[in-house]
Amino acid sequence: MISLLARLFIKTDGQSPAAVRKAYGILCGAVGIGFNVLLFLGKFFAGTISGSIAITADAFNNLSDAGSSFVTMLGFQLAGQKPDSDHPFGHGRIEYLSGLAVSLLILLMGFELGRSSVEKILHPEPVDSSPLVIVILCVSIAVKLYMTFYNRRLGKQLNSAAMEATGMDSLSDSVATSAVLLATLVGHFTGLMIDGWCGILVAAFILWSGFNAAKDTLNPLLGMPPTPEFVEEIRQIVMAHKSILGIHDLIVHDYGPGRVMISLHAEVSASASVLDLHDEIDNVEKELQDTLGCHAVIHMDPIVIDDGITQETRERVAALVRCIDDQISIHDFRMVVGPTHTNVIFDAVVPFGFRLTDAEVVEKIQAAVRTLDGNYFAVVNAERSYT
Repeated sequence: MISLLARLFIKTDGQSPAAVRKAYGILCGAVGIGFNVLLFLGKFFAGTISGSIAITADAFNNLSDAGSSFVTMLGFQLAGQKPDSDHPFGHGRIEYLSGLAVSLLILLMGFELGRSSVEKILHPEPVDSSPLVIVILCVSIAVKLYMTFYNRRLGKQLNSAAMEATGMDSLSDSVATSAVLLATLVGHFTGLMIDGWCGILVAAFILWSGFNAAKDTLNPLLGMPPTPEFVEEIRQIVMAHKSILGIHDLIVHDYGPGRVMISLHAEVSASASVLDLHDEIDNVEKELQDTLGCHAVIHMDPIVIDDGITQETRERVAALVRCIDDQISIHDFRMVVGPTHTNVIFDAVVPFGFRLTDAEVVEKIQAAVRTLDGNYFAVVNAERSYT
């Protein structure tokens, strides 16, 4: 159905990927509103004729889902706005905010369902299970599973946390309705009133789903590292250029889907032509833009490669640092020779949560460097990796 509607209402010819993505988000939001309003009307009718509080509560849950779909649709609309003077990096993070809003609605639904389930356990009531009620609940489960499928599929395809959160919401709804259906059938055939107990289990599942959905939308808002696959793509593109000898201090700035900036330091030969290197760096930045769709800023770090002593000392220092811990790496290595001692200057990249403090790491490295030569003094800057 979504594919058919997309062919009818979404034009891809001559449209940018961002515009197509926005159109898909708005279409899915509109379809979600329509489905949820119809489910609300059907369940409210079923709850009224059966006298089931659980079905009626599930109906109003679908009405709140229509609000969630509206939030998702609004999020895509606002996130698709062009950059302006107040927001030069665009409005893409609004989509993360809309996903967070949907997650909060899921959590609210879980709390409300848990509260009403406890009341149902304390004050159980028989529930009517006419064929019409059973049919309405079965149709509702099928529709919600379909909504789960298309929201999660498009969410992954479009890299949309908001749509994936909406898909999780639909899955929670299908589980909740399945529990209502199970309790209705058990009550009909055995006389056991387990409506409230089923509601408690469903509420716990919904709260767990809401927590995971909130985490998935909060992480990019707070700032999370890029995936190892994305880092490797960047590394392969950059290192394919012969003038670049190594990269470090890679930072990926996420301003919303399709709005990613990259900054990194590229090690180049200190004896090469600055103009030639600048031209090469420009080519790398353009290739990153064309291949990955990311705006890149690259800083050149000149290193000495034709001085045998510096090169040999760097390799020996790197080996000593790896002996302290193989998770530590070094870069920006240089030597400054003085009349009484030689400063060996470099940065050491230490992983987050490392067993030693920065001061302890620096102290161990300085002691290790002194074992190479008593006149060597290590000037070390301990830093963290953003990947």
